[in-house]
Amino acid sequence: QVQLVESGGGLVQPGGSQRLSCAASGTIFSIYIMCWYRQAPGKQRELVAEITKGGTATYADSVKGRFTISRPNSKDTVYLQMNSLKPEDTAVYYCYAEWIVLGIGKMDAWGQGTQVTVSS
Repeated sequence: QVQLVESGGGLVQPGGSQRLSCAASGTIFSIYIMCWYRQAPGKQRELVAEITKGGTATYADSVKGRFTISRPNSKDTVYLQMNSLKPEDTAVYYCYAEWIVLGIGKMDAWGQGTQVTVSS
């Protein structure tokens, strides 16, 4: 029932900035964690950043200090502000959300991904 839709990808020059958005729809239960992953060609999907409903954010070392994840008002929309972009940031970026259904267990959903290309 839950769908995640990413937006904001595209072509950006090295050193530039880009903001990704992920909106969750169709939710009945509160999403307690939202994340951004990315996957470059020939590479494994890696966790870029995550944020809990309580606002605790963590980042991969490769993006720490450059990227900021936010979830205003703990709503079901998450943003990834990407600054000082490098060519190695080029990847498909995926949104991920996780929640609990009482009596069932953990549930999750993935977005379809948005391409970010950092190139001159």
